Amino acid sequence: MRRLALVLLAASTLQADEWTLWSPRDEIAPAAQVDTLLDRGSEGSLRLSGASNPAVFGGWHKSAGSVEAGAWYRLTAHYRVEGLGALSERQALAVRLDWRKGDGRQAGRPDYAHRIEDSGDWRRITLEAQAPPEAAAAEIQLHLQNAPQATVWFDDVELHAIDAPAARPVRVVAVNLRPIQTGSAAASVDRFVKLAQAQVSGEADLILFPEAATLIGTGKTHAGVAEPLPGPTTKRLGEVARAKNAYVAAGLIEREGRTLYNTAVLLDRQGRLVGKYRKVYLPREEIEAGLTPGSDYPVFQTDFGRVGMMICWDVQYADPARALALRGAELLLMPIWGGNETLAAARAIENHVFLATSGYDHPTYVMDPKGERLSVAPKDGSIADAVIDLSRRYQWKWLGEMRGRYFHELRRDVPVDPSF
Repeated sequence: MRRLALVLLAASTLQADEWTLWSPRDEIAPAAQVDTLLDRGSEGSLRLSGASNPAVFGGWHKSAGSVEAGAWYRLTAHYRVEGLGALSERQALAVRLDWRKGDGRQAGRPDYAHRIEDSGDWRRITLEAQAPPEAAAAEIQLHLQNAPQATVWFDDVELHAIDAPAARPVRVVAVNLRPIQTGSAAASVDRFVKLAQAQVSGEADLILFPEAATLIGTGKTHAGVAEPLPGPTTKRLGEVARAKNAYVAAGLIEREGRTLYNTAVLLDRQGRLVGKYRKVYLPREEIEAGLTPGSDYPVFQTDFGRVGMMICWDVQYADPARALALRGAELLLMPIWGGNETLAAARAIENHVFLATSGYDHPTYVMDPKGERLSVAPKDGSIADAVIDLSRRYQWKWLGEMRGRYFHELRRDVPVDPSF
């Protein structure tokens, strides 16, 4: 039986709600007070300041009372912050639930809120988490960390019992095909289309084709197959999208004026162009072939979740997958010619996202956030076909659920090379 929802207002009822200031050492505790001049209508907010202390760490703690093991809870908090400098909000601020056993010892690992959205002049951060098997109570924790010039105000902090989130099953199909001696982009694309028509039975949610599907097997140069977007290839792939009622992603060579890009496109279920990603990391060979690198990592909202794309050589570097995860991508699509399999698994693991690949000299598969291949296309002319659940939380032994913690602990403020 679910316990009653807990609602905690963060300011005017400070003493009654027993918010207390915590820090591992008094000398690094943030300056804290109830600020009666700034709030969201609750007659005050909980304020923390770094007080020019580079070692500052600590914050407000509040017992949330009893919880039910295995039940789901939603924690939300509103905040305003200033003076972060080079720090990100997620890095300097932590809003989390620390689960406790009946004897007060820690149950599992703390869960970090990480979904952030604007809420008027404030920002709202949210966590939905399942109480660990031995949890009997929880503590809400609002922290400021290593941000000496920052001041943060928290208000309207609430914890509610909620229904378990519904599963979000997504059927992902990745195509393994290497056309040869086709002579034209249209002929190569036609082979991909015919394979999808033959191999993908029923409806899929997403069908992924490889990198440079308009170049492979043609014997032509990049410039010889380049086309504008939308163009003939997106029109042909749109037929697959409509026939299978699926999103379709594929790599091609894009022309915009005198500029050529190695591009991945995403089409919706009606065959319309949702968006495109231009490969940021070009290998030497593509630069010398006259291609130009892209300069952004877009994330696309679909009817099943948020999708990001990267292409081949991008996998050699940490920042493309990291940028997409930070922008909310849950599934990364990677058309690829050939690349390091270990690094591909690392990109899924370190960013806690699903990854699907469609390749020629790289295997074609669908991978979960722990780096496990859920389905593999074993040979040319086959498909990897897997159903993933975007609502599933992946727990790591000793570490807990890492997606929220990863965002909090990620350092983006330290220059890789101070000379730049």
